[in-house]
Amino acid sequence: MLRDEVVLITGVGPGLGSKLAVRAAAEGARVVMAARSADVMKQAEKDIGAAGGEAIGVRCDVRRPDEVAHLVETAVERFGTITGLVNSAFGHPGWFDLLDTPEKAVRRSVDIILFGALNVTRAVVPHMKAAGRGSIVNVGTMTTRKPMRGEGGYAVAKAAMATATQFLALELGEHGIRANQAVLGWLDGPGVRFYLKVTAEARGTTEQAVYDEIAARNPLGRIPADDACAGAILFLLSRNASEVTGAVLDVNGGEYMPA
Repeated sequence: MLRDEVVLITGVGPGLGSKLAVRAAAEGARVVMAARSADVMKQAEKDIGAAGGEAIGVRCDVRRPDEVAHLVETAVERFGTITGLVNSAFGHPGWFDLLDTPEKAVRRSVDIILFGALNVTRAVVPHMKAAGRGSIVNVGTMTTRKPMRGEGGYAVAKAAMATATQFLALELGEHGIRANQAVLGWLDGPGVRFYLKVTAEARGTTEQAVYDEIAARNPLGRIPADDACAGAILFLLSRNASEVTGAVLDVNGGEYMPA
């Protein structure tokens, strides 16, 4: 599905990011991973190499233009171009009502989610233009469409990214570059597993009971696995979605269904 593509993925951690990297490589892409910590990227690079793929990990804080420039230069030196970008780096400001969320924490989230994504996109687009094609996928959150208490500070940053996605689609289409958003809900991965543990302890119940409560909110009756949700992002990256731009793909097991 991604043969001959070079895909850059930001925010490669133990959940969705690493799953995306491994699956993109399995689909034929050469993969560039970016994160502030190298540990997960090193393991993903080993896993991809063992399966016959090619990948490189670069430590990068997407808020810093100099580090972003180094990231993109390293990618192009290694693979010659960049044709796919997944902006999945994020920072969560904590579980507070919006007006109780410290301003510094909200600004940090916006800096990473919105301005970080714009920094990377700005550096990558010239290479996509040179290639005559490109696909950008910004990772959104269901809380921008179905508000959940305690997620306000995070959601406003992701909502800004959603608007940016539409303008990127409008402005870059003439260069053969598409921009779409995959809006994810609950993801059964390390983060949610930690949430299940903490919530179960606080309520004096079992992790399975908390899981079942969340899973009952959607028609599929399960929390979508991060590995499975990665497939939707890979579709948007691929030429199978050649006529899709400026779109929002809800990936949440049906918990939220747009009208």
